[in-house]
Amino acid sequence: MEETDKIPHKLPSQEIDYFKIAKVLLSRWYWIVGAVAICSIIANVYLWYTPKTFATSGTMKFEEKKSEIPDLVGVGLPTANDRGTTSRIQTETIVLQSNPLLLSAIKHLDYRFSFYVVGRVLNRTNELYPAKPLDVELVRFDSLNFFHDLVTFKPVSNSTFSISYKSAGKDIQNIYKYNVPFTIGPTSFSIKYPGDMPKTAAYLFKLNSAEDFIGRVRGGLRTSETAKNSNIVSLQEIDSNPQFAADVLNAIMKEYLNYDRNQRTQSASQMIGFIDKQLEFLSHEVKGSENSIEQYKQNKKIMDVSTASDLAIGKLKEIETQVSLFKIQLIALNQLKEEIIEGKDNTNLNFNMGDIVTEQLGNLIVSLNSLLVDKSSLLKTYNNNSQPIQDINQQILQIKNNALNSINSSILLVENKIKYLDNQLAPVNQQISELPVAERDLVGLKRDYEINDKVYSFLSEKKLDAQISSAGILPGATIIDLAQPNYGPVSPDVNGIHRTSLIFGLVIGLGLIVLIRMLNPYIYDKETIESLTTIPIIGVIRKFPEEIDEFSSQILAISKPKSIFAESVRSVRTNLSFLASEKKSKIICITSEVAGEGKSFVTVNLSSTLSLIDKKVILIAADLRRSKLHKTFQVPNDVGLSNYLAHQCSSEDIINHSSQKNLDFIISGPIPPNPSELLHSTRMVELISELKLKYEIIMVDTAPIGLVSDAIPLIRMSDINLFVIRSGKSKFYAATVPQRIAQEYHLDNTVIVLNAYSEDLLHSRYYTTKFTGENYGSRYYYYSDYTGYESSGYYIDEKKKKWWDIRRLFNR
Repeated sequence: MEETDKIPHKLPSQEIDYFKIAKVLLSRWYWIVGAVAICSIIANVYLWYTPKTFATSGTMKFEEKKSEIPDLVGVGLPTANDRGTTSRIQTETIVLQSNPLLLSAIKHLDYRFSFYVVGRVLNRTNELYPAKPLDVELVRFDSLNFFHDLVTFKPVSNSTFSISYKSAGKDIQNIYKYNVPFTIGPTSFSIKYPGDMPKTAAYLFKLNSAEDFIGRVRGGLRTSETAKNSNIVSLQEIDSNPQFAADVLNAIMKEYLNYDRNQRTQSASQMIGFIDKQLEFLSHEVKGSENSIEQYKQNKKIMDVSTASDLAIGKLKEIETQVSLFKIQLIALNQLKEEIIEGKDNTNLNFNMGDIVTEQLGNLIVSLNSLLVDKSSLLKTYNNNSQPIQDINQQILQIKNNALNSINSSILLVENKIKYLDNQLAPVNQQISELPVAERDLVGLKRDYEINDKVYSFLSEKKLDAQISSAGILPGATIIDLAQPNYGPVSPDVNGIHRTSLIFGLVIGLGLIVLIRMLNPYIYDKETIESLTTIPIIGVIRKFPEEIDEFSSQILAISKPKSIFAESVRSVRTNLSFLASEKKSKIICITSEVAGEGKSFVTVNLSSTLSLIDKKVILIAADLRRSKLHKTFQVPNDVGLSNYLAHQCSSEDIINHSSQKNLDFIISGPIPPNPSELLHSTRMVELISELKLKYEIIMVDTAPIGLVSDAIPLIRMSDINLFVIRSGKSKFYAATVPQRIAQEYHLDNTVIVLNAYSEDLLHSRYYTTKFTGENYGSRYYYYSDYTGYESSGYYIDEKKKKWWDIRRLFNR
């Protein structure tokens, strides 16, 4: 045996073989097909059971419209209700989804009764809106207390029908007549005869309140800008009933226009109401003054006053008219002040005379109303203690303080004007006091009448101006597109779900292949061994396709000489002839990491093939612990190697002759108590020396080196060390064992044989080994794994398996 330190440590280079990757992925194509099929079935079941939903959309444009009517008459209204354009879209979308607006829109629909039909397959109820298969009338109905649950109607005859429902967890069924009232809970109904209706027909109906639909409508309502920073908003309603979705969306858009117009006319309405109250009071005053004048003239028999009296009355009337108007202005300012202090949601100045109210106060009122609207919108999302609400409250408080300061300044200005006018009245009153008594009294009566009449006329003009402006107010939005029923479902997305199921099926199928490969701890092919060690592979022995007995009593390399298995053994035999070729007698030690990897099987078949080429071969069962060689050759294990090593017999006593020419064997003999010590003895060295004189090949079947150290002395004295790795049985660690032993004992005669190989693409390595470099030429041997050659016609003993043979799927 020769020892050397020249052991290559460089692994062979390996390149990715994409064709192998494709073969690996397609090796379990039925997994992929099965996964796709299962996902497809799940997708179809989901589509079958999931109710369809439909979407319809409409479009609204928000803009500030200005009527031409106020411009024509030269009047205008306070702009306290005009909402600012800042973030108006966000504010209006919140208004569109508010409960009051949705409730008003729902009340425009025919919502009182909902009718359903039960599906035949899944017993799923389908709403029939807007169809009404039954004419149900309410006889007694309390909107706060009525029967809410589903009621099932089934015709019985031309005059009767059955009604079934649940009450207190019990099923109740009764027979009633058409057009005759019947009572369910607190509610009474009457159903008219529906005409020709099949007796097998069955309908469900339910009594609703408008509030019952708010959650349904709001849950399906979506709003979005058609483009960033635009004033056009797209509204979408998603519902299981396409007609209901279209009807309720149109009702929401129309109701918003009414709401918006009412909000914009609120200022004018408040002004008109305020003026009406003043006119009602002045109307009584004017009529009373007129009657007093006529009565005084009749009693005093006075026709009219003198010219001086007329001048005094005219001047007096002009001053006191202004005083009366300023007092009305004072009332309006005080009313506005109270509204701001009390925190009213919408404040407006109901009367404005000339330049008394500054433009600054008008702007403050507009800002205050805008902030109050924004606060109302934010309260739908935040609570009163949140930071956004606290910030807007701070802004409202600041504007209120500024507005109150401006109002107080306006009130002070009005009061000063009134004082000034009162001072102007003193000389006029002095002039009137100098008139005759009868004429003076008549002047007093006419003064009251003409002042009230002038104020009444002025207020009437103001009311008419407000009414004209109110009639010209337009809503701040326009419906561009009304919603139309869309009968194409948006959910579930049939194409998308089928596409997703296909992708999931492929991912699961391919992922399962990758997962099985990742969890696999075993060696299956030569490329895996080549990636783990620099020890050369001397050959690949194919897995015999049929069942073999436990003890290999039938030497397959001889009994099946034309099989791929026999050819693969002969390939290993050929490569062995190149190892230690200078030796006339070779010692070949065969071992493995653990038991069950086929070292004894390889030893027997390799020995038999060597004997066929006129090589004198002896096979030694050196596994003294659990050898099965005696069972292979069907001889008793009474006298063998253990007896010889224990000095109980001679070498001639333990050599047995097989039925195969040139093949002898030595069985292990009885199991000794000290097998390792016996194999380390000089007696074993003497036996090997003696056998080298008689045989050309000495095959030594040793114990697994990964379990016990019995094989170490035999490995060190051998010319060739053959390490067996079994495909699908040996783990990755097994491939590193021969290189570790070779490095530890400085061996350069170690080779690997891959046993029981059968092509399994699932676990095959997707790299191709490239043997290049100065260290590779003398260290690697040509061999074939015979993949794809089964049907070449050279091997006639193989049973051909058809692709439809399902059993082979479970044998892999």
